[in-house]
Amino acid sequence: MTPYIHDIGGAPVIIGAGLAGLMTALHLSPQPVVLLSRTSLGTDTSSTLAQGGLAASLGEDDSPDLHLADTLAAGDGLCDEQMARRVVEAAPLAVENLIRLGVSFDRALDGQLRLGLEAAHSRRRIVHAADATGHQLFHALLAVARRTRSITIMEGATALRLVVAEGRIVGLLAVLHSGVFALRTRRVVLATGGIGGLFCDTTNPLASFGHGLALAACAGAELADLEFVQFHPTALDNPRRPMPLISEAVRGEGALLVDEHGHRFLTDTPGAELASRDVVARAIADQLAAGHRVYLDARRCLGQKFAKRFPAIDAACKQAGIDPAVKPIPVRPAAHYHMGGVAVDAEGRSSVSGLWACGEVARTGLHGANRLASNSLAELAATAAWVAGCIAGTSAGWQWPRMPAMVAVRPDPSSIRQEVSNALGIVRNGKGLSAAVANLLPIAVGDTAAADPALVALLMAIAALKREESRGSHYRSDFPGRNPEALPSRLTLCTAFESAVALSCQISERSC
Repeated sequence: MTPYIHDIGGAPVIIGAGLAGLMTALHLSPQPVVLLSRTSLGTDTSSTLAQGGLAASLGEDDSPDLHLADTLAAGDGLCDEQMARRVVEAAPLAVENLIRLGVSFDRALDGQLRLGLEAAHSRRRIVHAADATGHQLFHALLAVARRTRSITIMEGATALRLVVAEGRIVGLLAVLHSGVFALRTRRVVLATGGIGGLFCDTTNPLASFGHGLALAACAGAELADLEFVQFHPTALDNPRRPMPLISEAVRGEGALLVDEHGHRFLTDTPGAELASRDVVARAIADQLAAGHRVYLDARRCLGQKFAKRFPAIDAACKQAGIDPAVKPIPVRPAAHYHMGGVAVDAEGRSSVSGLWACGEVARTGLHGANRLASNSLAELAATAAWVAGCIAGTSAGWQWPRMPAMVAVRPDPSSIRQEVSNALGIVRNGKGLSAAVANLLPIAVGDTAAADPALVALLMAIAALKREESRGSHYRSDFPGRNPEALPSRLTLCTAFESAVALSCQISERSC
């Protein structure tokens, strides 16, 4: 299908209109920018579903050094300390900037920002907007973006491929209303969010399959740490998908994790209910595997105050027939956040000239092997400004090749979710990962709607196979120990395909 070419004057294009995309576009103002949104703005995205807050050292007993120490501890040896320091030092200013843009955070009676406590934080440093921080941030920023004349928003547009010539971005192909169109640009920002939609149990929108990772990989970009997937310990255990999140802030207020007999099974774990997410998620998974149910009990610490403190969570629970004031909440882990992503430098630049990444799709090095709660909003609020500043200093250029033809196929991960959930869940092993690679490879090179999701899952499985240790959110039952040296993993589409083909051949030979 020959694409219709939109002339945008070489303006930067941002793929993804969640918080990362909106903030980058606003920082680029008054420079013209085109923002592509896969759905109608206001439809649920990972940004709007985010209940947690933004971590920043704002308390009198806190400091960026303490915030950094907690971040590095959670990252289990894989954080880029220089990048982590830069983000935590920028976080307080990012909060001030969001307030100026119209975001209304919770305040105490004296007017000071109310600071919450979440897992693995040594201080109260989480700013919230009730229990719907992402929703509040998104709509505040969207309102400003709609008033900003330099921002052109294309709703319902799904990027299909980035166009690369001589090692640099020269445009992209997208589909809108079943028609393929092309945008000629030498500056593209990926702000497409995470990969939770690849899993059966997830708190992310079901369409969040790692779209930006597929685009970047096919453009030749380097990817890093794809094996690290954070499973939030406490999603509401019911049939609804995506699963409503029971925010870590509930445990920060004193709620306890218990089994069906009321037994508190984390008492001997350092940090107990507020241990790092990977530790709590594995503990809950162990309980479920042993045939137990797991509940979050907030009756004693909050009781009748629950609805006022957590109105959105209260509504989700009551929709499922549970009143948290009088009943414990059934919970289970769910895929929530991807620490890996497009490998970027301190300004968000990828290994492909003209391609940047911001937000969850980017691997900045802040999170390492396990994200510290509420650091993701701090990261995107800080890095969006750095990405925009870098782009603003580049030239649009103006020599374009002919745009290639493309078939309009919107990606759909539904057919591979069970495969991904089985192989890349909380506990992994070489046998399951190898089988997944062999099963995903033919789908990834096909031309079905499952191809791009299968490609992302294949890349993740290859990365998980190569990491023969357990670290942070990556747990291998066949390699339960940690290697003495913590090294990030890096791959490209070419190196991943080489590994996948070689492994598939080995499996075929063994089966003959």
